[in-house]
Amino acid sequence: MQNPISIQRLLHYPPQTGRIAEGTIGIGAHTDYGNLTILAQDDVGGLQVMNRDGQWIEGTPIPGTFVINIGDLIQKLTNDLYLANLHRVVNTSGRERYSIPFFIDADYDAVFEPLESCIGPENPARYAPVTCGAHKFGRFVNSYSHLQQKVG
Repeated sequence: MQNPISIQRLLHYPPQTGRIAEGTIGIGAHTDYGNLTILAQDDVGGLQVMNRDGQWIEGTPIPGTFVINIGDLIQKLTNDLYLANLHRVVNTSGRERYSIPFFIDADYDAVFEPLESCIGPENPARYAPVTCGAHKFGRFVNSYSHLQQKVG
């Protein structure tokens, strides 16, 4: 990493009431796009993670700790040995919620493909090589409609 695409965001989630639909929750179900995410969150809660049984579970805040998420590119690099976790935010606490994620990524032109140590006869390569920049831009285009208009 010489010039990584790393981003820090300050996020605010107003309290939600009534029927909570996937399209109107604080942030919909997604995996993080890059390598790793370090997340500082307040004590309000609302982070939910899908477990291996397909159930949403609360990512209850623990004082003095950070949440660390593996992103898509680490999943590609490890050929699914490590999985990017599906998560979302639903703030039904009745209070304002704040979080500060720091997304740690690689250089724009860094190539990600399965490591040789993660490939074998029982586990063939699942991913074609992709650069960090191309992967992240593709995810942004799929997530933000205003970018689709400029590309399409």
